[in-house]
Amino acid sequence: MVRGKTQMKRIENPTSRQVTFSKRRNGLLKKAFELSVLCDVEVALIIFSPRGKPYEFASSSMQETIERYLRHTKDNRVKPTEQSMQEEVLAAENAMLCEKYGMLPGKGSKEVNENEEANDESSPSSDVETELFIGLPEGRAKRIVQPNSTD
Repeated sequence: MVRGKTQMKRIENPTSRQVTFSKRRNGLLKKAFELSVLCDVEVALIIFSPRGKPYEFASSSMQETIERYLRHTKDNRVKPTEQSMQEEVLAAENAMLCEKYGMLPGKGSKEVNENEEANDESSPSSDVETELFIGLPEGRAKRIVQPNSTD
């Protein structure tokens, strides 16, 4: 027999809700124990019933696990440093200048982007021939254009 899918919503009947809480609490505690044994990991689980009664499981000391967790989260919190504050100041200044000159931050203006593309096409390392030749391609002689010198 196949079980139906359980809808994730509050169970309205208080007796059914209490029975479900009790069964699922025991299942969750069992899974926490199994995880700690099978994978050799430190597990701490705290559950509070609707009436406020605590249920807990800890593979080692609950207090030591909580302290370890608090140390870990304390070490990983973002601490404002002088450098990060300077990056914030620079970002605010950048946003102000972009707004002043009608550009989107990080995008640049459309004119600048078009000019950059034009500069790329006219660069000396470009492989595109820009001269117009009339006649068959094999008759063309490759001409090297020397830049005008002011010497």
